[in-house]
Order: sequence, then structure tokens, then C-alpha cells
Amino acid sequence: MSELKIPKRMTTALVNSLTAGVVPRIGLEHIAVGRRPEVESILRDMENIAEGGAAFKLITGKFGSGKSFLLQIIRNYAMDRDFVVADADLSPERRLVGTKGQGLATYRELMSHLSTRTRPDGGALEMILQKWIISLQQAVMQEKGCGPDAPQLGQEVEQRIYSVASEMCGLVHGFDFAKVLATYWNGHKLADDGLKQDALRWLRGEFATRTEARKALGVGVIIDDDNWYDYMKLWAEFIGSIGYKGLLLFIDEGVNLYKITNSISRQSNYEKLLTMFNDTMQGKAERLGIFIGGTPQFVEDNRRGLFSYEALRSRLVAGRYGGAGLKNFTGPIIALEMLSHEEILVLLQKLRDIHALHYGYEAKLTQEQLVHFMEEAVGRLGADELLTAREVVRDFMDLLHTLHQHPDMSFEKLVGERTVKPAEAETNELDGFLAEFDL
Repeated sequence: MSELKIPKRMTTALVNSLTAGVVPRIGLEHIAVGRRPEVESILRDMENIAEGGAAFKLITGKFGSGKSFLLQIIRNYAMDRDFVVADADLSPERRLVGTKGQGLATYRELMSHLSTRTRPDGGALEMILQKWIISLQQAVMQEKGCGPDAPQLGQEVEQRIYSVASEMCGLVHGFDFAKVLATYWNGHKLADDGLKQDALRWLRGEFATRTEARKALGVGVIIDDDNWYDYMKLWAEFIGSIGYKGLLLFIDEGVNLYKITNSISRQSNYEKLLTMFNDTMQGKAERLGIFIGGTPQFVEDNRRGLFSYEALRSRLVAGRYGGAGLKNFTGPIIALEMLSHEEILVLLQKLRDIHALHYGYEAKLTQEQLVHFMEEAVGRLGADELLTAREVVRDFMDLLHTLHQHPDMSFEKLVGERTVKPAEAETNELDGFLAEFDL
């Protein structure tokens, strides 16, 4: 316990988030248990993306199995490795496509959450553009041996900006994307904040009409429900060209697509998902990773899930040798199992020590008490398979808070005395669990 060293900012985020039953944004490495093969698989995908490739992964698992946790920990790993990341939860208002701007709403959410290692909480769009321009200016000054006030500096930088932009022009919507980037540079050069803000608004998908965009920026298109994903591919290429490893999109709550009642609308969303899958698998996208979280039902239901769309089912279903109970982490689906009792127990040990560190006391709960807490959790739910890490963690944090705030209260008073099982009950599932820890 005394060796545990975690900044107060992180312990605060961990304690507050876990108490509320949500995934923390930071500090996850201190509570991560299990999931090593899954993480290693995605890290290999990230290496491919950094080399100019692309990746698509569906992270599936029952509610409480740790999908959001895995997406978040990969998000943090990615930022540490110099990727740009963006995340969004799907909802009735945010889909991949929709008749009421739901696809554009997803794009806006992703852009507002654009994050880097130095801006991990989102809002990194302007910082990325500023960093790009500054790096170009520094490169020109170094190569030409001139100072920041040299008259030729602006012209040289502008040529390099158009050089990067010209590479975009060969892509779908690339010309307009490049033109807006150049407009942002002009706003920067002329110290015209209005022009810069108009360019940022366009890049964030905030222009409502083409007329408005043409008047403000001289471009006749806007980012909308139909084309937003094309612009994500452009962003990935641009981000890779200016020194980052690539762009990773983390889209959670895929079950909201499954819940769409209108079959035509649901199929349209699955068609967009198929486009994303094909682009990343066939090399039509570069430096782009797409990671989508959802329940097994969202994927496997033959009536309304992804498997109801034959073109997706044929691509996602396990092959002849991949469905024999053997885990395969190289395919497009990573199916998460619930954490084992042993892994949850390790997690409780970590939480016990982090709680004690955060509040400045000596952790007193013993290993046997932690196992007893687990025993009570399993018994209360009545079915072993219903035990999820999320439920156990929330109850355990509640227990730790109560014990800390009420020193006169004992663990046994709150959880109950541990009873000795009769010999004939030794085959009971819980007894097997206790035997797993030699207790």
C-alpha cells in the first residue's frame, strides 16, 4: 500500500467515477485487470494504422462486461502513442445516417471530442491546426535561415500548406477540405479571427446551408448527413500527413442502431457501417481506426442485428475454424467475456488500496474479507453469470466510503458474518469459487 504512488488528480477521478458507476477518463491503467489479449490485438491494429493502414473492430459484450472500459483504455494508450482520437456514444439523436441530421450530429460529437496527448479532454481541433502552422513556420525558418519577421516566410509557409492541401484534392471532397484549411491559414496570417472561426465552424460541421458557406468561405459544399464519413477519412489522412500516427474513432452504444424501429432506417445505418468496414479492410482509408462497442444482440440477432444485413453477416461471422470455442482476436469482432472471479478479486484489491491512498488511511480489509464480499455479491444476485464488474465495483466503493466515514462500523456489521458451509454443500458453485483462492 505504501508503495502505491498515484497523483491525487487521478485518484480523485477514479474514486468519483467508479462511485458513480461510470468509466474514468484517466488512471485506468491502475485498475486494469484481464483483457491483455484484447488490448494486444488492438495495439497491433494501431501499429498498422501508424504505417498508413486502417482498422475496424467491433467490441461486443453484455452490459457490464467492460466494453466502455476497454474502449477508454485503448483511447488513452492511443493518445500516449501520438494518435489523435475522438469518441462518441450513439443515441436516438446520434446515428451513422438519419433523415433528421443524426449522422451529422455524430460527426459534430466526434469533432468536439477530438483529443490529443496534450489536449486529452477534447476540443483539440484548433490546437492541431495551430501546431501544424507553427511547425511549418519553424521548418521554413530553419531551412531558409530566416527570422519570424522575414517577408518570404509567409509565402514559403503558404506554399507548403497548399502542398499538403493538394494531396487532399485527389480524394472525395478533398478540394473543398483543402480550400478551408488554406482559408484558416489566411485568417491566421491576417490576424482575422472571424475568418479563422468561419473555417473552424465549417470543419466542425456547423454550417447549415451551402449558401452560408459560399458567402463566408467561398466553398459551395458543407459537411452533412450524407458525406460526414468521407470527411473523417480526409481528417485521418491530413492528421497523418502533419506528424500524428493517425486518427482513431471510438463509437460506443452501437445497440442504439439495433433499437431503430424503422427497418429502412436501420438498414441504412448498417449500410453505412458496411461502407466503413469495406473501406478499412480494402485499403480505401488510410491512417484510420474505427472501434465500435455494442452488445452481442446488436451484432448477432438475425432479425434486427448486424447479422440481419447479409452483406455484414457474411463478413463478420466466424469462419469454419473460428467458432469452435477458441478465442480469435485477429478478426473484426472482439467478444468480451465477463471478468472471472479471480480477476474481479484482483480489481477489489486495487480499489481498496486506491481508496486508502486517496483518503490517507491504512487499508485494513483482508483478503478473506474481500472474498467474503464476493461471496455475498454472488449469493445476492442468485446466479453466477449475472455478476458484472460494474455492479460489484459500485457496491464495493459504497462499502469503502461507509467504512471510512463511520469508523465505529465494522465490515462484518455491514456485509454479515461469514458462515461455515456444511460438508454436503462443498460442491456448491460458491465453494468452488472459494477453493479457487485456497481459502
